[in-house]
Amino acid sequence: MSGVAERIVRGGYAVVFRSVFANMEPERAHHIAFAVIKALPHVPIVGRLVERYSRPSALDGVTTMGIHFPSRFGLAAGFDKDARGIGGLGLLGFGHVEVGTITAKPQPGNERPRLFRLIPDRALINRMGFNNHGAAAAARRLERARRNPGRPVIGVNIGKSRVVDVADAVDDYLESTQRLAPFADYLAVNVSSPNTPGLRGLQELDQLRPLLSAVRDAAGKVPVLVKIAPDLTDEQIDAIAELAVSLGLSGIIANNTTISRSGLTTPPDEVSAMGAGGLSGAPLAARSLDVLRRVRAAVPSDFCVIAVGGVTSEQDVQDRIDAGATLVQGYTAFLYEGPTWATRINRLRRRRLRRAAR
Repeated sequence: MSGVAERIVRGGYAVVFRSVFANMEPERAHHIAFAVIKALPHVPIVGRLVERYSRPSALDGVTTMGIHFPSRFGLAAGFDKDARGIGGLGLLGFGHVEVGTITAKPQPGNERPRLFRLIPDRALINRMGFNNHGAAAAARRLERARRNPGRPVIGVNIGKSRVVDVADAVDDYLESTQRLAPFADYLAVNVSSPNTPGLRGLQELDQLRPLLSAVRDAAGKVPVLVKIAPDLTDEQIDAIAELAVSLGLSGIIANNTTISRSGLTTPPDEVSAMGAGGLSGAPLAARSLDVLRRVRAAVPSDFCVIAVGGVTSEQDVQDRIDAGATLVQGYTAFLYEGPTWATRINRLRRRRLRRAAR
């Protein structure tokens, strides 16, 4: 998309966000926007036009984990929980789309309200609770999505079913792995969401080692990564990085949402009223960069590290690449920046990469 057209669409979305979405219950607004994205591949003329202007630069492609990614920038898990919008999200310019978190058992998630905007901070708090229709249903949609020749790279993020005890987590993750790995380009093991009781305890090495070993073996040739929390200590980060390398995993995703509420502009009483949940968006940027640098220093240079957290601009993407990220993901800014977000980042990256190639 040309810079002028992108700015017009962006400006229009800003008006719609302020006047409509900002006054609407966040989860409802998400469903409305997602319905439009899902429809894009079914309107061929519009879909082709969007794809033409949103396509990332070939200069930004990278091969890692044995997979060629058409660009460094992709969409983090959480936006497309049930693998329903992969085609449309690819048309909008995301080089890869990580779906999920998907659990073996279907589950409704936590009670509403469970998603909250912190507009002054360009942030979200969510306690969705892995709401999804389960691995069996997702597998059917993923199988169809893989047949699309123009699809983005598909990552599948898996987590523990709420009804399953932590003691039985390995078998639960294995059920998801067996159903979903055949249709995934890579698998992400989520042990770091704050919204499922007991889940973050799986980051303890005595529980994490058997879990990751079992998923790795069940996944076969499909690359397996582990997604960690930003609230870990440096020592815990180092230990998990060492474990991931020793087990022969393909990478680490750094990182998930945080339980911290420090440094926010939104009034404390408003934040407190929102309650528990994971914070994402711009306030997470500094900590996410710290975690990224810590992970990169602890793993080999060819080990895939996916950076997530506080990514809004093309400069944010470049900062994470400079800090050692192999790939970069975003999510929260998508809600604030609108449908041309990935297009704008791709356009600016194309400009940067062309200048560097001169």
